[in-house]
Amino acid sequence: MINRIKQLQAFLKNDINNSSMKYPMKLEYVEVKETNIARDCFLKLIKEDKNYGASYYQFQKLYESLNKLEEAKGIYKNGIETAQQIENKKTLLELQEPYNILIEIEEYGY
Repeated sequence: MINRIKQLQAFLKNDINNSSMKYPMKLEYVEVKETNIARDCFLKLIKEDKNYGASYYQFQKLYESLNKLEEAKGIYKNGIETAQQIENKKTLLELQEPYNILIEIEEYGY
């Protein structure tokens, strides 16, 4: 996994603004349990490219895995709001359903 991160970093040197290249690197950090680095990278990616919808889903999954449900809900809400603003129905659907499930789990204790 570490080699994969180094590979992705090398690719990014050639195209530092490419969100599609930054995104898989964040997933690799999650995979190797570097959650603080992954969190910081997701925050930076969303700040730099808030319209990159996949970031919201994976970022909130990271928070869910750490049992930080309030943070996860906040990420979902931001992603849903952004998807509505840019009229990205696919991302909106991908975020809305798991958000509703998370709310139900909290509310009803499922």
